[in-house]
Amino acid sequence: MLGLTLAACGEDNGDNGEEPDDADVEDTDTDTDDDADEDADADADDADEDGDEDGEAAGDGGTVTLGIIPSWTDGLSLAYLWEAILEDEGYEVEIEEINDAAPLYTGVANGDIHVYPSAWPEVTHADYMEQYGDDLEDLGAYYEGAVLTLAVPEYTEIDSLEELADNADMFNGQVVGIEPGSGHMGVTADSVFPEYGLDDEFTLADSSTAAMLTELDNAINAEEDIVVTLWRPFWAYGEWDLKDLEDPEGALGEPETLNFIANSEFSSDFPEVADWMGEFELTDDEYAELEDLVVNEYEDDPEAGARAWMDNNSDLIEEIMD
Repeated sequence: MLGLTLAACGEDNGDNGEEPDDADVEDTDTDTDDDADEDADADADDADEDGDEDGEAAGDGGTVTLGIIPSWTDGLSLAYLWEAILEDEGYEVEIEEINDAAPLYTGVANGDIHVYPSAWPEVTHADYMEQYGDDLEDLGAYYEGAVLTLAVPEYTEIDSLEELADNADMFNGQVVGIEPGSGHMGVTADSVFPEYGLDDEFTLADSSTAAMLTELDNAINAEEDIVVTLWRPFWAYGEWDLKDLEDPEGALGEPETLNFIANSEFSSDFPEVADWMGEFELTDDEYAELEDLVVNEYEDDPEAGARAWMDNNSDLIEEIMD
């Protein structure tokens, strides 16, 4: 699920050549130079024609690069959906898989990545939004009510974060976490642990989303207790019988939106795409259907899952394109 390194993702502006250095060209023959100029003009005309054809094939928009952390399936689902949408409109789309939120936001801020299609800007990624704010553009929210959680199996005999400190032995003194730069890990360590007195009783184990889910699956198969960092919406809630530990002090933060966060130049470079993304919204049911198709039913071909969702929701796609 996770990319292990930050992919090299350069922006293709369609103008990667360098002008020739006149100082290095010896002017010895006027006729030869005139012939060369004519040949160059002809080549340029041919290149312009080819460029026009390529531009038409690319919807006059070129290549849009979407950045995701593939183990975070909200971004994965949205990226493959928008790859299908934009390809149908003539754009080329590249999906760059990044290992963690920090390099992903860095990539968006410096323009190597155009859009992070499912950011958590209000709570989970608030620090990154503050750090890179001048270089980012919020195109709008597509989903309301996303929340961070600490979850346990349904059979676990506690129901609240307030009960964790007194029951550390049930969980071997460990909260199984995800990627260290995820935002969720920061909120859990800096807010949840001190608020509920967990610092002396628990460790927060850095991991990956994939590894955390493996540990969750193993524990449930053995009917053992485990507490993990989760979030909603997330397909894991449909895969296992889980319950969120109540958070009476609100340490995990308020519900937030999932947003398209772009490089600050994106709306200028891709105004049509920015408008489409700004108009896009999903209900709980629409989101759940998309994630299930992309992540589960079409696990080996996520774009096919996205296209299956588009077939079922063509009216929604047509609406944002109007």
